[in-house]
Amino acid sequence: MIHIYSEKEIEMIKKSGNILSAVLNLVAQAVRPGVSTLFLDQLAEKEIRAHAGAKPAFLGHRDRGGKPYPASLCTSVNEDLVHCIPKENQTLLEGDIVGLDLGVNFQGYFSDMAVTVGVGGISREAKKLIQVTEESLEKTLKILRPGLAMGDVGYSIQARAEKAGFSVIRDLVGHGVGLHVHEDPQVPNYGVPGQGIALQ
Repeated sequence: MIHIYSEKEIEMIKKSGNILSAVLNLVAQAVRPGVSTLFLDQLAEKEIRAHAGAKPAFLGHRDRGGKPYPASLCTSVNEDLVHCIPKENQTLLEGDIVGLDLGVNFQGYFSDMAVTVGVGGISREAKKLIQVTEESLEKTLKILRPGLAMGDVGYSIQARAEKAGFSVIRDLVGHGVGLHVHEDPQVPNYGVPGQGIALQ
């Protein structure tokens, strides 16, 4: 079920998101060759907790009744897909790319964000991948409006990626946030224009 939020609730989600954005940017700036993914996780947790009323959203989270997630940050290096656990013995190398996925719980309101960054000098193909995904996001944000079908959202992302010679992951999807870490609606990175729920 999709929860429609009040203006006051949206303001609280924005506050959570502002903390998240600041922390994720700081963690992204700390990415360099020789840094462990565990160091990035510890930095993320420390910086989140430095904001009164904020705590890591993922640490201890149980998705579908599974084991509690043991970290604050998800670090996916190179071909890793998502939700990889940071490790002390996983050191970033020149030319790697790393996905940083982080969530904040601020006074009971959740935000969730991810970014992929290069480690030192990266290949032309890796730069293109990061650029195309950023462009897909920016292009899609510009079309969002009440009444737009979810299929149009997914298609916008998919079309930009495929035009550039990439494909999209179909086994995992994006999601809403608010009072829970993961909420409806599900937001796939693919779709058929005009199909799916209408945004409100």
